[in-house]
Amino acid sequence: MFDYHMHSDFSADCSVSMESMVLGAIEKGLTEICFTEHIDYEYPDETILFDFDLNEYNQKIKELQAKYDGRIRIKKGIELGVQPHILHKYDALMETNEFDFVICSMHTTEKKGLHSGDLFKNKTIEQAFQVYYEELLYCVKNFKQYSILGHVDLVKRYSLLEHCDNNFHDILKEIFNVIIPDGKGIELNTSGVRYGMPNGLPSDDILKLYKQCGGEIITLGSDAHRVSELAFEFKESLQLLQSIGFKHIATFDKQQPTYHSISSLI
Repeated sequence: MFDYHMHSDFSADCSVSMESMVLGAIEKGLTEICFTEHIDYEYPDETILFDFDLNEYNQKIKELQAKYDGRIRIKKGIELGVQPHILHKYDALMETNEFDFVICSMHTTEKKGLHSGDLFKNKTIEQAFQVYYEELLYCVKNFKQYSILGHVDLVKRYSLLEHCDNNFHDILKEIFNVIIPDGKGIELNTSGVRYGMPNGLPSDDILKLYKQCGGEIITLGSDAHRVSELAFEFKESLQLLQSIGFKHIATFDKQQPTYHSISSLI
């Protein structure tokens, strides 16, 4: 089993050591994990700095890879918090650093944080969703140095008290029609259920839409910030993916995917 979205204290919103997460993953029987620490340039909450020393990160990954060799495979990833006006900064970052796996995520829209709820102020729920997906579409058209899109419909997590009748499949189809020919994928991020949603991120209908558009590359990630969250809902998620028609989940090495049969993992 593989957890391809997890954090440690290299991420500003996590206080658990990398080694503790590794030991927890071994205890849970995982065979491969990928740390995907946050870098969010120009994050609107100035009390949080989503950046860290990449040389120190690289050194720690290598140290743990050597220490736990034969017990678990540890990959070096990153989660980039994209915004349309700072894509050039991520291009520069990617030109000078190498990662096994890169998640392209959007945590900020219109320079407003999703987590703070600022995006939803003075907007209808549909207007907020629309601008979120429009900016995501812009980013995938103009930034290419990533492996998969993270939690595609994350905006839903911060609007739990309101229902939006629009499923935004038209613009999501546009997004998928950009990323699939580019050789990019998406993830099924199981944290949605952990945060009280009825499903992971993205929701089942979006997973089906991605498959209908020809999408095949999909990873499974818990978005764990604590040991207890590792591999959360993975069995159920694999069963869901299989029921939709996915045959494989992907892992990555130097941003090249390897496919693993879902039927062999259930």
